Amino acid sequence: MAEEAILGFLKNNDEIPHSGDFSVEHDLDHEEVKNVIKSLQGFGYIEAKAVRKEFWDLTDEGKKYAAEGTPEFHFFSAVPEEGTISIDDLRRILDPSVFQVGSTQAPKKQWVAMGNQVSRMVQHVEDTVKEMLLQMQQGLELDKESLKYLKNRKLIIPAKTWTGYSDVKKGPNYAPKRKIFPSDLTRENLENWEELELKEYNFNAKGQPLDAGHLHPLLKVRKQFKDIFCQMGFEEMPTNNFVESSFWNFDALFQPQQHPARDSHDTFFLKAPSTTRELPEDYVERVKQVHESGGYGSRGYNYEWKREEANKNLLRTHTTAVSSRMLYALAKGPFTPKKYFSIDRVFRNEAVDRTHLAEFHQVEGLICDRGLTMGDLIGVLQEFFSRLGMSKIRFKPTYNPYTEPSMEISGYDEAKEEWLEIGNSGIFRPEMLQPMGLPDDVRVIAWGLSLERPTMILYKTENIRELFGHKVQLKKIKESRMCRIGIESA
Repeated sequence: MAEEAILGFLKNNDEIPHSGDFSVEHDLDHEEVKNVIKSLQGFGYIEAKAVRKEFWDLTDEGKKYAAEGTPEFHFFSAVPEEGTISIDDLRRILDPSVFQVGSTQAPKKQWVAMGNQVSRMVQHVEDTVKEMLLQMQQGLELDKESLKYLKNRKLIIPAKTWTGYSDVKKGPNYAPKRKIFPSDLTRENLENWEELELKEYNFNAKGQPLDAGHLHPLLKVRKQFKDIFCQMGFEEMPTNNFVESSFWNFDALFQPQQHPARDSHDTFFLKAPSTTRELPEDYVERVKQVHESGGYGSRGYNYEWKREEANKNLLRTHTTAVSSRMLYALAKGPFTPKKYFSIDRVFRNEAVDRTHLAEFHQVEGLICDRGLTMGDLIGVLQEFFSRLGMSKIRFKPTYNPYTEPSMEISGYDEAKEEWLEIGNSGIFRPEMLQPMGLPDDVRVIAWGLSLERPTMILYKTENIRELFGHKVQLKKIKESRMCRIGIESA
């Protein structure tokens, strides 16, 4: 019915000025009219302009200002035309709410000069905000800047939004009646195929979106990292225990018990169970000895090592705690060279901001073999990062409690034309390895980096909270492209 009315009206008229007025005049449902116009426009029968109009209501504060005037106008009016008045006198004269808003808005509009004494900067002002509010009450339209100003002051709130069409005219394919094209081939159609006019097939039309799950960007990048490690012959370590004892997380790594990282300001300690049930006693004794008095060429830290500190349970601060367990297990049997890697979650009691979270993912790789040197470490790192698409990397000395020597890894970002810190590396200290029972000539080279940082760069995410946590938008996850680490985008 609406389609016949629209096409029939345009047969004898140039245009339909307004879809809303047309619906009222022809006793039609406006929603149906909108849908018909959209359909006819898609097939070229008509041309139309979409219209969107917002309606606003005054807030209680806006209604008060419309009736009584704005606080800045009352504030200005309280200042004498000649001379000054003290700010304390104004505070006493005016209502507290009027003084609070007026003392901010009047100087901002350069109506008054503020200080201990207040004076007028102009002699006369118009209460334009009140006028705008009155116009809105009368149903008059305001310009965009005025609406924005009233919204920012929270004097108006959206009431409803009207959508429709204007300037509805004949299109290039106009006809008084829509042609119905057969969309299916039937026996009757085939019998008259020479006279048959079929509906055009739209090869550019998109199909219905599939209802399916979508991988998180972190999982996509994690898969690429894992593939690279596997291609290089690495074996994945089991990282399913988020809870670790301080012994495996710190002490076994030759990290002293008074180290700042072991403080509650940096580490999450568990209340229940607060301590571990069992530790390998012979190994614990060797670790205690190397901390207190040294050994294996080290002087140790020369302090009283406390078992109760080592027993404390915590949320692991790095996956190197898993590495220490794996190396200890490796030392129990005949030595076999190993390549290990892990990618999993770690926890640190850090202030949350746009680049830091209290939980994140650590990527770690290590190689255990006889006679390894810094040259081996640099070579492996160059190969590893080249597979990530970073051919330009450099190193500089740094300090880590459980590696010596240690290196900070930086990569060159071609897009930003700057060097970025991307990870840490080093050779595990003898004070860590030899108490485990590993042979004297065995060395372990290792490196680590976060999973979040490369993911943020790849997916152009500025705020880590948009990537991981409760602020992640499912739409962004759904639309995230495939991970192309080491492959230049077309």
